[in-house]
Amino acid sequence: MTSIDPKEAASALSDIDDIVGRVRQSRIYHLASLMLIMWGALTFAGYLVTWLSPRNAFYAWATAYVVGVAGTIAISASNRLRTGIRTFDYRMLAAFLLFVAFGMFCSWLGHFGPRKLGAFWPIYFMVVYTIAGLWIGRAFVAIGLGIIALTLVGYFLVGDWFDLWMAVVNGGGLIVGGLWMRRS
Repeated sequence: MTSIDPKEAASALSDIDDIVGRVRQSRIYHLASLMLIMWGALTFAGYLVTWLSPRNAFYAWATAYVVGVAGTIAISASNRLRTGIRTFDYRMLAAFLLFVAFGMFCSWLGHFGPRKLGAFWPIYFMVVYTIAGLWIGRAFVAIGLGIIALTLVGYFLVGDWFDLWMAVVNGGGLIVGGLWMRRS
């Protein structure tokens, strides 16, 4: 019988810990990629309707949020059936609703016009992506900071094309980020 010295055991445990971490990040990225692609498509549609028909923007965004929350719940339920791991529960829904309510309060308090709202919400959401990325994975940081930077460029430099810009930057950015995560 061969014995293993403490150094070899520590090295083996470190390798196992590294593999567990990569598998965990891979599962998070897989689930997040599905949600990013879905939310990206809904965001793209919301900004496109806002650009084409500003009078219908409220209805487009209300629909996008309702479909997005329902889709998030459906993706989470499907993932739970497949993996046995609950990823979206009532606490997550409550946190999301509190987050959105606080954003609405800030919007109301700031008396934001349409253009400021169009910049506020993606920045507000992407700050959370960026912060979460500090623990979950660098892809979240890159997606968050990239969309924030491009939102600010559009807000200050794009003029009347801002909503179309945001359809591509925010909606397209989430879709591209989701596809990128699928490869990671």
